[in-house]
Amino acid sequence: MAETSAFREAVGGWANGGPGERARELAGRLGVRTAVLLEGLSDLAAVETLAARQGRDLAAEGVCMVQMAGAMNVGRYALTLGPPGLGLRLTGLCDIRERPFYERGFARAGAPADAVFACSDDLEDELVRALGTARVEELVHAEGDDRAWQTFLRQPAQLGRPRPQQLRRFLGTKKGRKIRYGHLLVEALGPGQVPAPLTDLFASL
Repeated sequence: MAETSAFREAVGGWANGGPGERARELAGRLGVRTAVLLEGLSDLAAVETLAARQGRDLAAEGVCMVQMAGAMNVGRYALTLGPPGLGLRLTGLCDIRERPFYERGFARAGAPADAVFACSDDLEDELVRALGTARVEELVHAEGDDRAWQTFLRQPAQLGRPRPQQLRRFLGTKKGRKIRYGHLLVEALGPGQVPAPLTDLFASL
């Protein structure tokens, strides 16, 4: 795990203009063959939780999840990790509105765009719809966030909005909350509830 974190850090440094020797060294040592490009830390938390639930050791399979701190960075990461850089197979998960960035980034790197799996809005939207709003509110209550949730609902901007939109917005209102709930929402999924983009991503690995 420590070496995987070191690899991600080295890749980030290389993608942002630093040297690539450390990333190359660690990629070889870890046996990385596939890189999954994710927009941010909440997506990473959700995907790693799902892998654990499915009993998959992605590191042993040569798969590394890499969060890019925003979809706008996908071009640099695709060039770093794909054929022009480390020569890894690329795949990715993104919000539907960010898909054009992924497609252009993958094309520049010579990677197939059909390896990109897009959520209907974003991953939180997929998970909220899969679980249902009542179940998500149960999780909010169980996490001790009920008071913050009720305060949030009284904000003028939230009055009359559909509950799924309110929940998605609430998850992003405090630093670290989306990451925490990325893990919790996936943990709460029952049989047959895994959203299609996640199912398709894992089937491709």
